[in-house]
Amino acid sequence: MHLAAHGVSRLSRLIAGCAGITVAVFGVLDARTLDDGVPPEGSITPAVALIPAGIALLAQVVPVPHDPSTRARSVTASRIRPVTASRIRPVTATRVRSVVAALLALTAAGLAAATIGDQPAAALAACLSGLALACLDLRLHRSGGAAAFRIADPLLLGAAIIALVALVPRLFAPTFPPGRGPDSVMTLPQAGALLLLTVGAILARPETGPLRTEDPSLPRTAVRRLAPALLATPIVAALVSAFVVRTRIGRPAAAVSIGVILAALTLLALLAYLVRTLDQADRRHRHLVAELRDREDFARTLLQSMNEAVMVLDANYHVIDVNRRWRELTGNPDDVQRDPPPLPPPGTGGGDWSIPRADGTAVPVLATMAAIPDAAGATRGYVATCVDIAERKHAEEALSEHAADLERGNAQLAAALAFKNDLTSMLTHDVAQPISSIASLAELLCADWADLPDDIRLELATKIDKNTRRLVKMMNDLQLLFRLDTGAVTTRRAPVPLLEVVRTVSSTMPGGDDVEITIDEDLTALADRGHLTVVVENLLKNALAHGAPPIAVRAGREESGVLLTVQDSGAGIPEDVLPGIFGRFIRGAGLGLFIVRHLVEANGGSVRYEHARPQGARLLVTLEPAPA
Repeated sequence: MHLAAHGVSRLSRLIAGCAGITVAVFGVLDARTLDDGVPPEGSITPAVALIPAGIALLAQVVPVPHDPSTRARSVTASRIRPVTASRIRPVTATRVRSVVAALLALTAAGLAAATIGDQPAAALAACLSGLALACLDLRLHRSGGAAAFRIADPLLLGAAIIALVALVPRLFAPTFPPGRGPDSVMTLPQAGALLLLTVGAILARPETGPLRTEDPSLPRTAVRRLAPALLATPIVAALVSAFVVRTRIGRPAAAVSIGVILAALTLLALLAYLVRTLDQADRRHRHLVAELRDREDFARTLLQSMNEAVMVLDANYHVIDVNRRWRELTGNPDDVQRDPPPLPPPGTGGGDWSIPRADGTAVPVLATMAAIPDAAGATRGYVATCVDIAERKHAEEALSEHAADLERGNAQLAAALAFKNDLTSMLTHDVAQPISSIASLAELLCADWADLPDDIRLELATKIDKNTRRLVKMMNDLQLLFRLDTGAVTTRRAPVPLLEVVRTVSSTMPGGDDVEITIDEDLTALADRGHLTVVVENLLKNALAHGAPPIAVRAGREESGVLLTVQDSGAGIPEDVLPGIFGRFIRGAGLGLFIVRHLVEANGGSVRYEHARPQGARLLVTLEPAPA
């Protein structure tokens, strides 16, 4: 098929080239004289324009040779210098041929336009032919994807009509009596040459002109096939009439009648063929419409039967159609929204998304967005597919909550295990020591009571009492610790005078007489009096046990509240102990600072540690001031 089409194209171009040579030769011969004698001096005829027009037609079909060496050099140069070779656009022989042909055609049009005053019909036809040859390869692209429109086609049609109008009366001349022949707008040779030039221009580009066969529609194919017959009908009728007159079979009127009847019959036959072709086209059109409807119904049924929610959009993201599952998912059973909901960008798929419902809620989906390309690769629409994953999300959330509960339970178990280990360590170390001391002293006192003097008995009893009080204090701290852990500690805050609480606590502690107190008598804090007493007691005990005198207790009002400071002059707290100083169990510190932190926070305050200068430890408690 390709070889056959290539051979027909070469034959068509060969015929066009021969037509160009013939037209140019005729122009040379006819330019020297008019139809009825020698032209006036200085005047020209439209036949002069046929010379460059014929040469232009010949130039349009002359094959361009390809030089293999030049092609090899260009390929080598493109490999060696790819950037330079890609920027330089070579002037090919085809472009030179087109430019030369266009210049010759424009020259022919100009010469024809110069003679339009003397012979308007021949000049106009020659001018249209020249412009058609100049625009032979120019096309106008139509909107909507239609085929390109060639500019030369209407120009060639106009030139052919003028030539036929001049040619047909000349063909009927033999049917008239001598001396009474029909007049014409141009000479018979000029009309024939112009018609030959028009046919040659059509054959020069068979793949793009009116003879192209790319369109498979039956009406256009039929019209294309009938065109030569329609053009040949008046010519055949004229020839038949001339033959009848020359053979003396009938008079001129009868000859003309015979020609008209033959032409009419031919036209009727052609019209019948055209009607039959249109009927076949109509049947084919109805068949195609029915097939398209079946396909549309099948596509719609397939769309509505899908389990996934599908939305079809155009290139401007306007909704075209949705399926049943999409309506169920979004809660819109009837209408289709023109504007789509927020969707992922095109080309993405498998991502979690959220689609709003008609009731204001949102449903989690697994969304994909795909583009629909046309035959040229451009995007003509989009398809959004959503899969409901609400149940999966609920399962994931339940699993996450269960995992979080397990993690919290593990953390509580770890904290309980740590508390048990710390409590066991404290009981074996801090509690066992006073109990062992009490047991040893009581055993000694019971065994040697009669032999011991009174002062020794009193000393042993005093030590037993001291260790007992220490043990009771430790049990009370443990009880308070359990209450703090369970959140059972409640506060009853009221204005409490700080000087009174500090003096009361320091007076009951061993070594409390050495404590320097600097507090105004009217300074009060909003706190639970019992909690504040325990806080001051633990801070002074910690300073007396681990620090060194002098020990100073100060309090004053600041912007943040009432600031209570307990400072000693000892070595201070080591840096490695500072991160956990307010922890539950600190080796050597007991539960004092842990209880201080929790009681202060329960009363709406805070506690922190600072290094004293030049040495020592300073604990600072901030409380809310009591209203005046």
